Amino acid sequence: MSAKITTPFGEAVPPAPRHSVTVHMGGGWDTVEKYGTNSSSVISLFKNAYPRMKPHRDIAQLASAVLERVGDPNAGCFLFSSLQSAKECIEYAISSRRGNGGEKGPVPPEHIAARAFRAEDVFFAVLFPLGYRPTVARFWSTAGAGVSSRFAEASLDHLSQLEEIPLPENEPDRPNFSTPAHVVHPSPSVHDVYFYQTGMAAICKSHGYLLSRYNGTTVLFEIAFMNTLKAFENGPGFKFFGSGSDDDLHELQGFLQQEADQGRRVQAIWAEFPANPLLVTPNLAKLRELADKYDVVLAIDDTIGSWANIDITAMADLLVTSVTKSFNGYADAIAGSVVLNPASPKYHDLKSLFNRHYVPEFYIADAEVIEQNSRDYLWRTSKMNGNAEALVNYLHACSLDTESAVRQVHYPSVNPSGKFYKSFMRPATADFSPGYGCLFSVELDDLATTRAFYDNLNVHKGVHLGAPFTLAFAYTMCTYKSIRIISEPPSKGSQVK
Repeated sequence: MSAKITTPFGEAVPPAPRHSVTVHMGGGWDTVEKYGTNSSSVISLFKNAYPRMKPHRDIAQLASAVLERVGDPNAGCFLFSSLQSAKECIEYAISSRRGNGGEKGPVPPEHIAARAFRAEDVFFAVLFPLGYRPTVARFWSTAGAGVSSRFAEASLDHLSQLEEIPLPENEPDRPNFSTPAHVVHPSPSVHDVYFYQTGMAAICKSHGYLLSRYNGTTVLFEIAFMNTLKAFENGPGFKFFGSGSDDDLHELQGFLQQEADQGRRVQAIWAEFPANPLLVTPNLAKLRELADKYDVVLAIDDTIGSWANIDITAMADLLVTSVTKSFNGYADAIAGSVVLNPASPKYHDLKSLFNRHYVPEFYIADAEVIEQNSRDYLWRTSKMNGNAEALVNYLHACSLDTESAVRQVHYPSVNPSGKFYKSFMRPATADFSPGYGCLFSVELDDLATTRAFYDNLNVHKGVHLGAPFTLAFAYTMCTYKSIRIISEPPSKGSQVK
């Protein structure tokens, strides 16, 4: 029998290094319901958190030092490593779109500004009246473009040198990680890889680049991570096909044809492979066919499938990954990446677009940690694949038992759409056999059963995946209880992933 979890509520999951990106949401189902009703009231009690949920304590300390230097006790601030991200934060905060979802409303343009500071390195503070913090915080949590905790730690080590400097006309020079040690020439090459502070930054920045070029409607195919849906609300149009079914494919084709007939631009189709939380895998060949026919960018997020298990680069125009998850694997650093496909008909257009807009913001100390952690990526992936599949096989067998409270398990190996996943699995080698990833969801008969299951599940509870420990999260209740973005809930039952 395993030892009982003793980690206090709101603390990082052991071994809890300084830059841990985890939090234990202890307290059982009562905490889940509180989080679903008002997540900010729960997050405010966390001592550690996923960095986009709440700034790391080193970032908060650096922000406090900036506010002390500014001398305005009624100001709030968020910190960014590029002027580009700081300006994007301001554009978000002053937009007339603000005011929904519990936000106070747009910040008056004259009351928000970016200012430049230097300690160990140059960074940018967006300053605003403290009462508008909930509005500006939405950008922090959705865009994922803030400074990293390691950047803040290095700055704190040079706090005696903290000074305000004039806003530069150009971005400060930073390494782009194209050193001789990194230059290899597969297809794509190192020059087709763009690193970002977080996986959401990779998505939001790419979405912004596409808007600057095409300014068209964005399509999201299948239900996806909630912040991805929120990111795509920025733009002239957003169309959502939630189930990823054959019917959705048919409707997508009809929508693309309708938009083409009306002379309206659809700039991109986005999909996860597989999707979070139902682990449905899209028919990538059909999406590729539609993207080519209607001249649309196809952007795929392969975070959950993971590079070691699947190879879908050739099918996408751009491939997005949260490097924070399985690739890093130790829940102690954050990053995201975009890979452009040089075989894509969109390559030259996208390449010029990324080269024009991309600003290196990925902090070098984070890059060094992730590179070191990635050295056992294949070994860890094999363990995660095996552990997840063993649990899925057990729970799937339970779902076939009419006496069991397990209604359904969602995982590529048992989902009907798993055939699309299998068609892109890498071939086995002497060193590694691919699998179906580290994430699955289980659906139970009713809320009372789900509550009992969750309260007796002796693992840490929190938001993350790909870590060297097991985490459970009551996804449907926490994510959809107070949000109505889609017309129907993602599942009829209650889910834990």
